[in-house]
Amino acid sequence: MGSSYATWPRLAVAVLVLGAFAGLSPGDANQLTKRTDSSVKSGRSPSAPYQPVTFADLPGWANDDHLAAFRAFLKSCERVIAAPRDKSASANLAIACADAVKAGPAVRTKAAARTFFERAFTPNAVVNKNRPGMVTGYYEPLLHGSRKQQGPYQTPIYRRPDDLVTVIPETHRGAVKRGTITHGRKTETGTEPYFTRAEIDQGALKGKGLELLYFKDPVEIFFMQIQGSGRVKLTDGTTVRVQYDGKNGYPYSSIGRYLIEKALLAADRVSMGALMDWLRADPERAKPVLWYNRSYVFFREIKAADDAGAPVGAMNVPLTSGRSLAFDPAYHVLGSPVYVSAPSIRHVPNAAPFHRLMVGQDVGSAIKGPERGDVYFGSGEAAGKIAGGTKHRAKFFVLVPNATPAAKSAAQPDPAAPQKIAQ
Repeated sequence: MGSSYATWPRLAVAVLVLGAFAGLSPGDANQLTKRTDSSVKSGRSPSAPYQPVTFADLPGWANDDHLAAFRAFLKSCERVIAAPRDKSASANLAIACADAVKAGPAVRTKAAARTFFERAFTPNAVVNKNRPGMVTGYYEPLLHGSRKQQGPYQTPIYRRPDDLVTVIPETHRGAVKRGTITHGRKTETGTEPYFTRAEIDQGALKGKGLELLYFKDPVEIFFMQIQGSGRVKLTDGTTVRVQYDGKNGYPYSSIGRYLIEKALLAADRVSMGALMDWLRADPERAKPVLWYNRSYVFFREIKAADDAGAPVGAMNVPLTSGRSLAFDPAYHVLGSPVYVSAPSIRHVPNAAPFHRLMVGQDVGSAIKGPERGDVYFGSGEAAGKIAGGTKHRAKFFVLVPNATPAAKSAAQPDPAAPQKIAQ
C-alpha cells in the first residue's frame, strides 16, 4: 500500500516486493479494505492444532498494552455476536464478545483489560511443523488524483462493474486453494472468467462509465491495488478514501519473482526502489510485466476527512494500527485475539521487541498457513516505512475463549451492543 505522497516512497513496502518474491502478495493479498459478505465466520472449521499454555508462557505478556488490544477486540464484537454460528469455536467467541461488551464500560485501564483477557481466554500455542511463522506489514497509502481525466491524470481506477459476481465470499477468500478463481462475469449463458488486467488496461471497460478517479502513474495504481485501499488527495484539495470492492477473480502473481526468473532484476539487489525504477524507466517494457499479474482490483469511494477514519478489513470493521492482524481463516476464527511474538522486530515504535496482543480482523489471498500474519500499521508515509521493514519470524498464540454451557445465554445478541461498544 504505498503512497505517492508526491514522491511515492513505496520503498516503504519493501515487504511487498520481497514478500512477493517469496510467493506472498500482501495487498490484493491483503484485503485491507475488502468488500465482505454478512458473515464473519471462517469458510471451514479452523484446523490449526493448538497447544494450551499459560499467560506466563507468553513472552512480554505483562508489558503489553492490553487496553489497546481490548479496544481493538471490541470493534469486532458487534459483528461476531450478530453473525450466524454453526461452529462451537464461533459460538464461544461470541460468548466472549458478549462478555466484553458488558464489561466494556468498566474496562478503562491496562490492568483491567489484562484481567479480562486472562479471565475469559486461555492462550494456545499454534503447533506448526511445516514452516516457521512469519509476519509482514501493510498500510494505507496517500496518493494524488483527479476526478476528471486532465493534464497528467490519465490513468483511471474503476468502480465495481455490475456484471462482476462473487464466487467465493470475501471472508472465505483467504482460505481457498492458491489459484482458485474467486470472481467471474455474469453473462446470458452463465458465468465466465472476467477480463484480465491486460484486457482492462487495453480498454475492456472503457466507455462503460466505471471510471472512479484518475492518477498520474499506472505503477501507483498497481501497488495500491495490491494494498487494497488508499487515501487520495484530489486536485480540488479534498481527500477521499478508496476501498477494495471486489476483483476480477484471478489469483495474484508476483511480478518481482517474474523479473528475477527472467534475469531482468538480480535477486540480491532487489528493493522496492529498484522495482519502481525499472517499471517507470520504460512504460512500454513494463506493460507485459504488470500484465503478468492478471489480478485486477475494483474500488469504491468513501468520503473521509484528511486524516480521519480508518479503512475496514474483512470483518467490515475499522482496522486499528498495530493491533489489527490479517491471518488465514482456514485455521483461525475471524475476530480472535492472537498474541504475536516476533522479537526480531525492532523498528516499530514503542514495541521493541515485538510482543503484542492483536485481533484477527482481516484476511488475504497470500496469507496462508497457521502462523502467517500481516500487521496493519496505519496510513501514510511513516506507516509505509514501518510496513516496508516488516518481514520477520513470529510465534502465534491464539486466545481461545473459556466458554461454559452456563455462559452460552450471554452469546445472544444484545440490542444495546452497538451503543455499548461506541461508549
